[in-house]
Amino acid sequence: MKISLIDENSNRTLQNAIICNIRDLINAKNLECGDKLPSERIMSEKFNVKRNHIREAIRKLEFYGVLKSISQSGTLLSVGLHAFNGIIDELIALEAPSFNQLVETRISLELEMVRLASLRRTASDLQQIKSALHAFKDKITLGTDYLEEDLLFHLAIAKASKNNTMVSLMLLLIPPILKTYERATVCEGDLVHIEIKKHEAILLAIEAQDPELATKMMKQHFFKLSNYIKTIN
Repeated sequence: MKISLIDENSNRTLQNAIICNIRDLINAKNLECGDKLPSERIMSEKFNVKRNHIREAIRKLEFYGVLKSISQSGTLLSVGLHAFNGIIDELIALEAPSFNQLVETRISLELEMVRLASLRRTASDLQQIKSALHAFKDKITLGTDYLEEDLLFHLAIAKASKNNTMVSLMLLLIPPILKTYERATVCEGDLVHIEIKKHEAILLAIEAQDPELATKMMKQHFFKLSNYIKTIN
């Protein structure tokens, strides 16, 4: 299942309804941590929905750590009932993040990632970052859409941080940012050579293994974007 931060409203509504049904079933059976849930087929028939919808809901709950599917064993409750209900309540109430919230999260995350990358990067990591930067420079110099190449440059930095949780968060953040990014507005007035220099400065700081400089260069890179989201808050 593809986990998304900005599911379409219709899909979110259906998924939340199924999750509520699963919650009510678990409570009715008074299940505890380690107890087995009914099969997908049984829940599909009980809730009158397709099995693939049940499967998607279960995988989403697995993503949030409240259920666990084991091959040949079925799906188990992986937390206590009290914790399960609390997490489900928060999950159902959770709204899709706005562009501003996505960007705020990304900036905070990237400042820590670039710091870690400057400390932990390997020669192989540097090569990947350089390759991503080269692709970015080719696109922006030609005047074609470079947003994907830019984000791949930042993803290469994320990988160099050696923190898989941060990489996973970046992979969650990239698609909705790509979908909602208003480049014509956010990047208005950007000069090609300045944008290239900003990226090169980040690379050089990582290469020099200077975490303070790397963080400073990343802040400068995000300066305009940070100011932009302040104006639309």
